[in-house]
Amino acid sequence: MRTIPLGPSGISVPNVVAGMMRIDGKSDDEVQALYTASRDAGIDFFDHADIYARSLHSAEMRFAEALHLSPSERGEIRLQTKAGIVREGPFFDFSYDHLVSSVEASLRALNTDYVDVLLLHRPDALVEPAEVARAFDHLEASGKVRAFGVSNHTPRQIDLLRTAVRQPIVANQVQLSIAHAPVVVHGLAANMENTPQSVVLDGGGLVEYCRIEGITLQAWSPVQGTRAGGGAFLGNPEYAELNAVIDELAARYAVTPLAIAVAWITRHPAGMQVVLGTTTPQRVTDAAAGSDVALTRAEWYALVRAAGYLVP
Repeated sequence: MRTIPLGPSGISVPNVVAGMMRIDGKSDDEVQALYTASRDAGIDFFDHADIYARSLHSAEMRFAEALHLSPSERGEIRLQTKAGIVREGPFFDFSYDHLVSSVEASLRALNTDYVDVLLLHRPDALVEPAEVARAFDHLEASGKVRAFGVSNHTPRQIDLLRTAVRQPIVANQVQLSIAHAPVVVHGLAANMENTPQSVVLDGGGLVEYCRIEGITLQAWSPVQGTRAGGGAFLGNPEYAELNAVIDELAARYAVTPLAIAVAWITRHPAGMQVVLGTTTPQRVTDAAAGSDVALTRAEWYALVRAAGYLVP
């Protein structure tokens, strides 16, 4: 398992992350098997959020109840959680009171004194950077959060936060897969007329911005596409050309197609983390193998073309 720096935090983290969004309702044995498969594959980074699963904080609580981590084992892993979405609204709340109370509830649910990383969960259009800064300062000073980041934020939204927030923004978690890659591929068609791929959306330049600023990109939904309702592209006939190339590469590297989907993301020199969403231990093992697959430039671009993107 390859490791990368988590932004400027000085923390070394695996480039594949185990997402815990779907563990609510799983038995102790199932959660333990998922955790063990992750650790055996070299994954010691676990991604949570307050709103995941059936009720507020219930997936975090399921994680803690199933594993009963000792203090020493807790120190061996990284726990990341998110706050800022009010699911019942739905709306967003980056106020001091909401962020602090949400983190404190996450700590109780996870049965831990601290989380390694806190992400602001999607942008809040009504954000007051000074409120966020006050929350971050309190959470850092009290030892409840060790590093801070965002999710689904544009460069200018991050810049706005930084007018008040003094802590480094170590990560930005965004949707990215071979078949859903506008943040990566729009620059390939820059300045080309009548080419939808060339359109710079609000996140335009996000990858380059994060590289310049030392912010680690975390890719969620790494096997999700955009066709036929946005389901997974692996094995999907809507993506026949892409799957043909993936299958060829999987055979060449003696890994599964899932590993190739992961390897496409981890090949990027931005040093990204892939956030898995599976609760199947074998799929964690298969995906983790992609961490060490070093696709060539020709192979990486072949996947881009096969996904339907323009490579001029």
